[in-house]
Amino acid sequence: MQYQDLKDLYDLPLFTLLGKARETHEAHWPAAEIQLCTLLSIKTGGCSEDCSYCAQSSRYNSGVAPERLMEKCQIVERAQAAKDNGSTRFCMGAAWRGVREGTKRFEQVLDIVQEVSELGMEVCVTLGELGPSEAAKLKEAGVTAYNHNIDTSPEHYPNIVTTHTFQDRLNTIRHAQDAGMSVCCGGILGLGEDTEDRLKMLEVISEFNPQPESVPINSLMPMPGTPLAEEKKVDVFELVRIIAIARIAIPKAKVRLSAGRTNLSEEAQTLCFLAGANSIFYGDKLLTAKNPAVEKDLALIDKLGMTPQAPNRTLEAPEKDDAKPAEPALCSPDG
Repeated sequence: MQYQDLKDLYDLPLFTLLGKARETHEAHWPAAEIQLCTLLSIKTGGCSEDCSYCAQSSRYNSGVAPERLMEKCQIVERAQAAKDNGSTRFCMGAAWRGVREGTKRFEQVLDIVQEVSELGMEVCVTLGELGPSEAAKLKEAGVTAYNHNIDTSPEHYPNIVTTHTFQDRLNTIRHAQDAGMSVCCGGILGLGEDTEDRLKMLEVISEFNPQPESVPINSLMPMPGTPLAEEKKVDVFELVRIIAIARIAIPKAKVRLSAGRTNLSEEAQTLCFLAGANSIFYGDKLLTAKNPAVEKDLALIDKLGMTPQAPNRTLEAPEKDDAKPAEPALCSPDG
């Protein structure tokens, strides 16, 4: 969807926008279901990148101590616990720039993925940059979806990260899609961007071919010691508008209410679900930030008459639209 179309939606009265988003949601997601995902940081801290929002960067004094890759038995135990608590997708994140074929840590990750996939859950990983061969091996090992957010607009991205480019992000997404994996790709609100940046971020994501299978919408949780530690809290109604526009622009994707959910009341979360969010991160931890308790989430889901979505281990990546270019919308060569 082009920027002007997104801007026209943004400028609608809120209730009109919500009506359009709800109509789109019902057309593609008629069941009152919500996807429950658990995210585990399998390798925390010590990352060489300088993402301004991230407490795991080694460049900032954030208080997050670097840790080694977790043992496989520990990860599988956590995955089983997540499944027992109702999660249908298990997401594993590692604080690395990326992974490379032939390295010990990549072989360890492949082994972990294979065992976790045998639990019958959807398996998602976020490991940084991928090349074509790494993407193919992850798909073969059992990865259902690869998470790689673009964070913000191409124009604002250099203000947030300097150790890699926006184009690097797009390249990884293309490699994951070419390998047959679904892509989980969204962004973060509250990085000092303006409304134009937020809409341009959604423009890029909506122009992926194929569109992402899921779109996480994160609100910055300012981390002490990072350059964005003093950023202001994202306005709830702005969050709702962006979720509604994401639902309209990427209708077949699961829109995930992600980081920052701990700052939302039950009423605010309900408004996000009304706008089209149908997936949440659920459990004890969201990487290095707190996440609402399992019991509280289940109680809210029950109040709203919603049910957890069943896992789909046979989930296939969305098909390309032959009428559109194969590549995502690209930024300028200088990133």
